[in-house]
Amino acid sequence: MKTFLAALLAGMVIALAGCGGQDVKPVFKLTDVTGASFGKTLELTDHNGKPRTLADFKGKVVTLFFGFTHCPDVCPTTLNEMAVVMKELGADAARVQVLFVSVDPERDTADVLKNYVPVFNPAFLGLTGSADEVARAAKEFKIFYQKQKLQGGAYTMDHSAGTYILDTEGRLRLFAQYGAGAPSLLHDIRQLLKP
Repeated sequence: MKTFLAALLAGMVIALAGCGGQDVKPVFKLTDVTGASFGKTLELTDHNGKPRTLADFKGKVVTLFFGFTHCPDVCPTTLNEMAVVMKELGADAARVQVLFVSVDPERDTADVLKNYVPVFNPAFLGLTGSADEVARAAKEFKIFYQKQKLQGGAYTMDHSAGTYILDTEGRLRLFAQYGAGAPSLLHDIRQLLKP
């Protein structure tokens, strides 16, 4: 009888362990912002001239970074990290869309973005729009940016330097601070790609 009860108890523990595994939350390395009240809409034009919204990328994990093509360090570093992530993902890279939103629509025309963004990876898309459209997108994602005049009439752009990551349903899930690194980005994107 004791053997029977021990076997029954062991079977129940195994069955319960199997049930609980279905509701395990993913463990992220980046900042989890699931449930945030912002980052729900985006309406801009890609570097091929096609109007885009977040709905266009449903079914894919989306990474979203705001920057500009004249950026000397932060922007190319971030795009290069994402290029490394895409390479490491292999076939799963087809299930990820990297978006680069320009905060400098004055200089970053569709043609400029088309000659800049795909250099890092042909699948990456640059997004732009009118000054008002860019301002709305930045406000929706709580991105700071402003023009800083330089000597000689030139200018640069100060801007927030983090990357947002949305899941395959288009929900904002993660925020990666600048310098988070390709390994952390790769880990968390893989978590979001799991069925």
